[in-house]
Order: sequence, then structure tokens, then C-alpha cells
Amino acid sequence: MSKKTQIGEGAMVEYVTAMIGGQLFGLPISRVQDVFMPERVTRVPLSSREIAGVLNLRGRIVTVVDMRARLGLPKPEDGKTAMAVGVDLRGESYGLLIDQIGEVLRLAEDGKEENPVNLDPRMAKLAGGVHRLDGQLMVVLDVDRVLELAPEMMAA
Repeated sequence: MSKKTQIGEGAMVEYVTAMIGGQLFGLPISRVQDVFMPERVTRVPLSSREIAGVLNLRGRIVTVVDMRARLGLPKPEDGKTAMAVGVDLRGESYGLLIDQIGEVLRLAEDGKEENPVNLDPRMAKLAGGVHRLDGQLMVVLDVDRVLELAPEMMAA
């Protein structure tokens, strides 16, 4: 499912990096449709706080998921405008609200580790593993898990 290329003996995977609440996350590049600045997000009545609303992106209706709320983090206090990463699940378009977009990292597939036992449980339930980078841990977001909108998310 991830974009893989063979180099020498190891497969490489590319990730789009994003910061959410000071934590580095990686999304498999094969799952990312686009990156955009969300404008005019319309709140959906009776939706959970994890659903920021919907917006029209080039003629498509996109459900905007607040990743800070999804991770149980407080709203940012710096007042910066959030960015969004566009992803797709079963033909539906979603925008994941993030604090900041980073660069594309190309990492060895065999460098990905299982979630550490001490990973915050809120992150662990959305993570598909981690990569240890120089002085930093990149949590790989499992887009399917992120978009599993549980019944309690859809209720008021």
C-alpha cells in the first residue's frame, strides 16, 4: 500500500511529515492526495468535536478531521492557521487538520518498528509503527485507523 522503491537490498518508503502538538508524524505518501490551507470550514450540527466540519475543495466535499481533538490534545494557543493533509478512504475525501507540514522523508522500510510500549495510548491507537530518527521519534499514522469514525465520534 505504501510507495516502495528498491535501492540495494532494502525497500524504501516515503512519508509526508507533519507536526501535531509538538510530535512528529509521518503519513505514507501513497495515501496523501494533497496539502492545503482549509478555508471556510462549515461546522456539522451534532457532530463530535473531532469533526471540525466540511469544506468544498475544488468541487469535492471534504470532511475535516481535527487531529488535535482525535489525539486528545488541547487546541493550539499560538493562533497559527492550521494546515490540512488531504486523504481518501473508500472514495470519500477527508482533510486531516495538522499544525504544520514538514518534508518528505525517504526511510528504509525495515527501519520501522512496532509501537513502543510507552507510546501515549492516544497515539498508539492511531499509529502503524514508529521510525527512530536522529533525536526524534516519528509516529507513522495509520490513515485507516485515523478515519475509523467510531459511533461515539459521530454522536453529539
